[in-house]
Amino acid sequence: MKTYIQPEELYQKGVDWVIANGPRVIIAVVFLLIGFWLIKTIKRWLSNSLKRRNVNSSLAPFIQSLVIITLKILLILFAMQILGIKMTLFAAGIASLGVAVGLALSGTLQNFAGGVLILLLKPFKKGDNIVAQGQDGIVESIQIFFTVITTFDNKTVIIPNSKLSNEIIVNMSQQGKRRLDLQMKFPYTSDANKVREVITNSVQESQDILPDPKPKIGVASLDIDGYVIITELWVEALSYYEVKNAVQQRILDKLKEAAMK
Repeated sequence: MKTYIQPEELYQKGVDWVIANGPRVIIAVVFLLIGFWLIKTIKRWLSNSLKRRNVNSSLAPFIQSLVIITLKILLILFAMQILGIKMTLFAAGIASLGVAVGLALSGTLQNFAGGVLILLLKPFKKGDNIVAQGQDGIVESIQIFFTVITTFDNKTVIIPNSKLSNEIIVNMSQQGKRRLDLQMKFPYTSDANKVREVITNSVQESQDILPDPKPKIGVASLDIDGYVIITELWVEALSYYEVKNAVQQRILDKLKEAAMK
């Protein structure tokens, strides 16, 4: 035989529940309203603070989102505590989910951490000439998960940031200038002093060679079949390859004019 709850009994249970839990519900709602207002205020303050500190434009939104999402999660958890909701099962579920996501996204998280380190420590910046992972090119952009460089033969290379933050990077342009070394071999029948004179004149005619440090030209080695002349020049880092080609062509032309063999 079915039993039915009388309206009076149902009403009484509702009144009892409101009396027992109403204050906690009100406190939790007020707590959430105040909390969300404070988080909104913190978001504005954090945004202005990151702009004043000139934090990289790729990193700032991630920092802001990470902080705000963390604060909102903590706020909701505290509100659930106020309501008396047991957190044991909830915490276990979150922990299990966190482990699963962590394993699935381990590589992505490493790239994220690498991107944060690059943007904070600034081993290189947009426009720099770097050599990394066997690639030599100009940095086009630094994203939070990867870095894009364009090689000198116009290939776009995307390198995961975890590789760049954990392995060797050679920044060819950070110092502003770079030494250009040219080695040329001549037979012993060629006058070394005349060769040096021709190379010196060629270098002096170049407008792309930096005057300081001064160019150095000398005999680098003596081999069985001839001697090697080394020319050490300083050039602007980002115009290294253009200057190298131009100087080599100029020296070759001058040597031909002087009938050097």
